[in-house]
Amino acid sequence: MERKREERKKDNSHTIKSVYCETVEKFKNVEIEEIDSQVKLLMEHCFGVKPIDYVLNPDKELESQNYDYYIECVNKRCDRIPLQHIIGKTNFMGMDFSVNENVLIPRFDTENLVEKVLKICEGKKVLDMCTGSGCIILSIAKLGKIKSGIGIDISEKALEVARHNKEMLSIDNVEFLQSDMFDILEKNPCNNKGFDIIVSNPPYIPTGEIEKLMREVKNHDPFIALDGKEDGLFFYRIISREARKYLVESGVLALEIGYDQGESVPQILKADGYKDVRVYKDLSGLDRVVLANI
Repeated sequence: MERKREERKKDNSHTIKSVYCETVEKFKNVEIEEIDSQVKLLMEHCFGVKPIDYVLNPDKELESQNYDYYIECVNKRCDRIPLQHIIGKTNFMGMDFSVNENVLIPRFDTENLVEKVLKICEGKKVLDMCTGSGCIILSIAKLGKIKSGIGIDISEKALEVARHNKEMLSIDNVEFLQSDMFDILEKNPCNNKGFDIIVSNPPYIPTGEIEKLMREVKNHDPFIALDGKEDGLFFYRIISREARKYLVESGVLALEIGYDQGESVPQILKADGYKDVRVYKDLSGLDRVVLANI
């Protein structure tokens, strides 16, 4: 009798290896991408499993009281809820940022923009337009030696996330303001002092293209953070026109762009009188960042 009880216990046990393999199969069936890393992040979130554990202790039994929660998380991911929303955070520039349904999930592509600004930001005053989670301005403030920073977004709910990230990262020289683009700078002269750098990753997906995006993006990222209006260039035109008023002489405008906007965005900037407009590619060889001087 005792042997049978032990056998049933063994059959019902959940080891690192068995849970990992079971989840991999589930994710394969629904065509989740980057399966290995996603499963491991979920297992770390729910059970505290570290990468070395898969090598040194694959037969270790997992805490049974956490298993139901783990399965709940796995089912959410199978329903194409983004992993970052499930675990409540994402890694960007080597730091953890809180994210939820109110902000665009920071993408690896945007690190290209931050890295370009980090090269020129020391001692500078920086404005981040359409800040969202605050990942751009907070990364620049944390990794670069800026004088001060301001992040602006139209969504107060997004700014709540940004302020939480500011607190988590212990950053005290960045302020977040709610505004429809540059309105607050125009209305409040105290915020209207010249910026050395204005950086932005604005919404740039044409409205008609949003429905074609991955389910994780079109169904869970805020529509307002994706929608660049009819041709995807709506916010670039506003930023190009308005940024000149708030940049110091020889100030820099730094923008993330879509892979197919390497000609259209520079044309907008040149038409508005910007100089030394240059386009930089990402690691995939796609146009990703535009820098320009006034």
